[in-house]
Amino acid sequence: MSDLHTPDSASPYDALLLLSFGGPEGPDDVVPFLENVTRGRGIPRERLREVGQHYFLFDGVSPINDQNRMLLDALRKDFAEHGLDLPVYWGNRNWAPYLTDVLREMVTDGHRRIAVLTTSAYASYSGCRQYRENLADSLAALAAEGLALPRVDKLRLYFNHPGFIDPMIDGVLAALQSLPRGVRDGAQLAFTTHSIPTAAADASGPPQGHTRDGEGGAYVRQHLDVARVIAEAVAVRTQVAERPWRLVYQSRSGAPHVPWLEPDICDHLEERHEAGAPAVVMVPIGFVSDHMEVKYDLDTEATAKAAELGLPLARSATVGADPRFAAAVRELLLERAAAERGLRPERCALGALGPSHDLCAVGCCPARAPRPAAAGADSPYA
Repeated sequence: MSDLHTPDSASPYDALLLLSFGGPEGPDDVVPFLENVTRGRGIPRERLREVGQHYFLFDGVSPINDQNRMLLDALRKDFAEHGLDLPVYWGNRNWAPYLTDVLREMVTDGHRRIAVLTTSAYASYSGCRQYRENLADSLAALAAEGLALPRVDKLRLYFNHPGFIDPMIDGVLAALQSLPRGVRDGAQLAFTTHSIPTAAADASGPPQGHTRDGEGGAYVRQHLDVARVIAEAVAVRTQVAERPWRLVYQSRSGAPHVPWLEPDICDHLEERHEAGAPAVVMVPIGFVSDHMEVKYDLDTEATAKAAELGLPLARSATVGADPRFAAAVRELLLERAAAERGLRPERCALGALGPSHDLCAVGCCPARAPRPAAAGADSPYA
């Protein structure tokens, strides 16, 4: 472990890229942003304006970009405090600052070996493989401009890193304290994440873990493991041994006839109310920060549903720019750097699944139509 904290401990990396989804920052941005998100699907602008109504409730501003700015500041602060002289950049998939522009800037600044952290903690096509495809697209664009291409390595999935889980445990405890005393000990936990098509869930993770029976593959397994770790820690800290919990889903989109992961959070709240639950705490374990899916689907829609039912409800905090998460990112970077130097660093992970892989295998989280993807065993940019 001592080698992870020497002045050259980040070697061979010379920069870190924070790669995220992006979001609109004003009313005029909403439809163009949604056009970026849905490009290639032929969705009319009129329909996109309808879909974007929840953004207009927040003056057309998604909180995700400001949250990424805060995380960027937290990473730079943590790196500086630990003597890690490594620049940190930020780029998005669907809005400014765009990934291709940021990679071009990094190349112009002289960077040739880049570690990438995505703001998605779990295995899935949209949460992992698609970001690798975005990186490949951007590298292809830079190659067409005649630029020297850097090597990019995506840091491993961090869903079970203590620096991701521990802040969420504290968030659940704070949410429980916010409930009326009379319902606090009986409050149930609804661990929530983005619903995805069951076919995509079954195909998530390395090929050997794929399923064909709606069981969810790595995506569901990873969320269940995180939920279990948090529930057990909360039971110990609150001294309430029997506190029911369930993994539920939100933010479904797409054609109604396509099966997606269920139950939906609002359906779950209705079912828990009918079953006599005294209160529910929503725990958004699938999200790094309080972006639109949290602010609208949970804080607006689900909260309105609970009020309609007369069900006491609280929502726990996401990790955001918590210093423990920033420290976890540093640890993930240093462990990968050590591994690239031929060492065998200690890899922190809670729960039953162990640390995730460094290099995505061929066939990991596949798309419907194969596309080039960087930072994996099948990368054309080794």
